[in-house]
Amino acid sequence: MKRIAVIGAVLERPRESQKLFNETVSSFKGIIKGRMGIPFEEENIAVISITVLGELDEINALTGKLGNLHGVTVKTAVSNEIKA
Repeated sequence: MKRIAVIGAVLERPRESQKLFNETVSSFKGIIKGRMGIPFEEENIAVISITVLGELDEINALTGKLGNLHGVTVKTAVSNEIKA
């Protein structure tokens, strides 16, 4: 069953990690419903929020891959199963 999740990511030194981050997110484009990014240029940090709708395994795969990127910290909030 599908779930809705919000993935919050903090990119430290985004110039170094943003390309791989974006490539990883793009590889999961089928479950992504929205994305918002806020750059904090003076602090050299970017904050990104991604809303997804998918199976728990897909959400966990995306979160795991993003969290394994150097300089990226990820937290996820996941809904209960959605009854269709």
